[in-house]
Amino acid sequence: MGVIWEAGGLDGGVGALMAGVVGVVVGVVATAMFRLGERHRRPDRTDTTPELEDGLVRVLAVLRSAAVVLDPDGDVLRASPPAYALGVVRDDAIAHVAIRDLVDAVRRDGVIRDEELDLPRGPVGRGQVVLQVRVAQLSSHHILVLAEDRTEAHRVEMIRRDFVVNVSHELKTPVGALALLAETVQDAADDPVAVRRFSERMQQEATRLSALVQEIIELSRLQVAGALQQVGVVDVRSVVEEAVDRARTTAQGKGITLTAGGQLDAHVYGDHGLLVTALRNLLDNAVSYSNPGTRVGVGVTVARTTGLVEIAVVDQGIGISRAAQDRVFERFYRVDPARSRDTGGTGLGLSIVKHVAADHGGDVTVWSEPGRGSTFTLRIPAAQGGPGQGPGTGPDQDTDGAPGQPGAARDEEIDE
Repeated sequence: MGVIWEAGGLDGGVGALMAGVVGVVVGVVATAMFRLGERHRRPDRTDTTPELEDGLVRVLAVLRSAAVVLDPDGDVLRASPPAYALGVVRDDAIAHVAIRDLVDAVRRDGVIRDEELDLPRGPVGRGQVVLQVRVAQLSSHHILVLAEDRTEAHRVEMIRRDFVVNVSHELKTPVGALALLAETVQDAADDPVAVRRFSERMQQEATRLSALVQEIIELSRLQVAGALQQVGVVDVRSVVEEAVDRARTTAQGKGITLTAGGQLDAHVYGDHGLLVTALRNLLDNAVSYSNPGTRVGVGVTVARTTGLVEIAVVDQGIGISRAAQDRVFERFYRVDPARSRDTGGTGLGLSIVKHVAADHGGDVTVWSEPGRGSTFTLRIPAAQGGPGQGPGTGPDQDTDGAPGQPGAARDEEIDE
């Protein structure tokens, strides 16, 4: 009986050992088959793409340009916030075909590509963005795309180019007229009446040319940094009185009455001379576009809610259409070119006003209706704690003006 039990125990041990071996083999085979299946399902993961080095990541993070790193498949591995803001990357992919073409070219030959591209700013709309795009091989696996926004630089360059063209055209007109008149005077040397008539025309053209050059100089000076040379507390009354005094001769010649009123004791921070220039240009513009026998008023109010001193110039002139109101502050733009030629206008006056207001931390606005006149309002921050800042200096003190216009006080008529 004991022998039988020993044989049974031996048979049981062999069975257990064989079962264990079979289990191990099955496990190994299953694991191998699983890994093989994974490789078939994900063949692109057999060669893992190296991650970016920490130093490179930090460098990309501090770049002001839009930076994008692409993996071998063209997918975005890393992109800076400007890349999304400029629309270079959208839905984690390069958004523009033109940039993708540059990437493909660099991937083929490894040569750095650097091009300026005019691209749509977004998926909808007509907005455009000008990008200086540079694409280079970062490593054997990665492509780097850098994009710098050149939209504002292009806009400034276009403005400068247009300004030069307009200046050349505007200077050419009086210079050509002077040359023609001089030749005519020479031919009519024996005719005193003709010489006198053409000499007067020459004087008018010379005056127009001098005014144009002077305003170009003023505008150029205002466009550079630090245009305000003498900043201090400025008495608004003195600004109004000096500007009105300079405009008086032209107004008297057309029979136009100049009036001024309101809170003339207000004070602002700024440059006295530049503020006089701005207000004088508004007055000259009002007089030029007003009919004889009308009135031009200057009204001053202090708005306590905004802390701004508002100097409004109100006329009873021809008015400005709604479409033209958006352009009146452009250089050389004229609402009525024929009238500007008669009055010697240069089309730079309102542009100068806009720059003076901006340099003083303010702005200039316009209200107008054809046939009802115009109101140009120069708004400048009030001097804190200065005269005119006490009670009774709020916007409720506006005097009455034309319907829809800011009030233009006329309680102090300027002696003519």
